[in-house]
Amino acid sequence: MTRRLSLLLIDDEPALARFMADAATLSGYNPIIADDHRQFRDLYRSKKPDMIAIDLAMPGMDGVELIRFLASEKATQPVMIVSGFDDKILDTAMRLGIELGLTMVGPVHKPARLEDVEELLGTVRQKLVA
Repeated sequence: MTRRLSLLLIDDEPALARFMADAATLSGYNPIIADDHRQFRDLYRSKKPDMIAIDLAMPGMDGVELIRFLASEKATQPVMIVSGFDDKILDTAMRLGIELGLTMVGPVHKPARLEDVEELLGTVRQKLVA
């Protein structure tokens, strides 16, 4: 049996964080939910997750700042953006992550459909376990 990969996720909406965690579980991941940016940074450093999912709009530290944090940590994990922002903003955030050397996947638009999230997580999982 293949090992369950870990997915560190952060979203300021508890219901969406739970939804993403449930989708991750169904897709073969062990989800780790961070409640705020400080906990996210601590969990990233201590758990070294296999994949990361971030919301762009959050209080305290937005997703762009988290992308910069991950780049400063030289993160090699795939980073998925989950956001309700329009396509132009999502595209800009994705390009920033790529320019900073991150492996960007997605994005997933809010409101997210379970099938879409599972498909993306499954595709990334196949690449990670190959």
